[in-house]
This record gives sequence, structure tokens and C-alpha cells, in this order.
Amino acid sequence: MNSKQRAYLKGLAMNINPIFQIGKGSLSPEMTKAVDEALEARELIKLSVLKNCGDEPKELAVTIAEHTRSEIVQVIGKKIVLYRESKTKKKIELPK
Repeated sequence: MNSKQRAYLKGLAMNINPIFQIGKGSLSPEMTKAVDEALEARELIKLSVLKNCGDEPKELAVTIAEHTRSEIVQVIGKKIVLYRESKTKKKIELPK
């Protein structure tokens, strides 16, 4: 993903609300599976890391991205934005 595509996705992400919250239990296999399914359905998702989570948001983003084969668009504070092109429901057309 180049910088132009990342900037485009950041702009889209500004208008979406987090659909997952990572809390005290941190990252579970069920959470990873749910994020994977959400990425397939939506392509671009935002996650929120709660204050009671002991893990760093950047570390969580890397772990989730590895497990779901997605790309980290950005991590700002306790918000994580991930992108993965859908195999069946392509919605977002990235600029070249």
C-alpha cells in the first residue's frame, strides 16, 4: 500500500465508528475471527482499545494484522484502523 492509498483510507476511516472494543481480556481467538469476518464484509474497520487493556495499541495492531492478513492503515491513540481487500464484496476502490 502506498502513501496515497493510505491517505485515502485514513479519510474514509474518519467517518466510521469503532465496531470492536479490545478490553481487559485483550486479544482472543474469537476476537481475531470476528475481526477477520468484519474485514471480509466491510474491508475497512476501526477498533478501539479500552483503558483497562494492558497491551499497547500498536502491538495489538501488528498482531491482529498478522493473524487476519490485513494492513494497518493507522494507529492513533487507542484507535486502530485496518484494511483488507474483500474477496467477494469489494466496496473500496483504491487510487493508483
